[in-house]
Amino acid sequence: MKRNIIPVVLICLLTLFSFTGTVNAQSRKILVFAKTAGFHHESIAVGLPALQKMGTEHGFDVDTTRNSALFTSENLKKYAAVVFLNTTGDVLNDVQQQAFEQYIKAGGGYVGVHAATDTEYEWPWYGKLVGAYFVKHPEQQVASLVVKDRKSAATAHLPATWSRKDEWYNFKNINPDIKVLIELDEKSYKGGSNGAFHPIAWYHDYDGGRAFYTGLGHVDESYTDPLFLKHLLGGIQYAMGQKPMHK
Repeated sequence: MKRNIIPVVLICLLTLFSFTGTVNAQSRKILVFAKTAGFHHESIAVGLPALQKMGTEHGFDVDTTRNSALFTSENLKKYAAVVFLNTTGDVLNDVQQQAFEQYIKAGGGYVGVHAATDTEYEWPWYGKLVGAYFVKHPEQQVASLVVKDRKSAATAHLPATWSRKDEWYNFKNINPDIKVLIELDEKSYKGGSNGAFHPIAWYHDYDGGRAFYTGLGHVDESYTDPLFLKHLLGGIQYAMGQKPMHK
């Protein structure tokens, strides 16, 4: 057993100590990661070009990948933020997880979109980063979203109550430290199980870095909806460190 364990430990230690310095503070580049090891969302196909277009329009570069081998210390340093776009399941191995943890601890940013909470259930650090884990969802339907924080970069443009159709996740293990931006009104649709407190978008500073999550983004139409895209842009700019969530 020792012959099998020791090399893994050494690799993890090398990964830990190879991430010297901080994330490039001048970076205007994000990495959009869309690997799926479980359910594959068809909207990834429209989400990737939508994020590339967003970057072109707002002055940052966008690399896209489904290749987890890019999660190395040296490569991640290039990015101001990493977006998990509808990732599912176990998408990073132990060494890649270590590299990503060190990236966040060095000041990196994270954005989770929709199924990012249906990802890495056996990695508690990630669960706290993303802010919650997916449990189940009812059929797609229209629901009322209550914007709790109307002064943030991700929500200032939204109405106080935002009605839209999507796939509404129920969550478990909600991190008590998240700062909730939007909640779901479970009285407005069928199948909610979180009760009176059902966050659907939030942000928080975490372990040296910044994290933003939105539960929206299942349906293709999200990626042509200007309200959703501006919501997502605000979260990305916060995660990149370009703009504070609040002025």
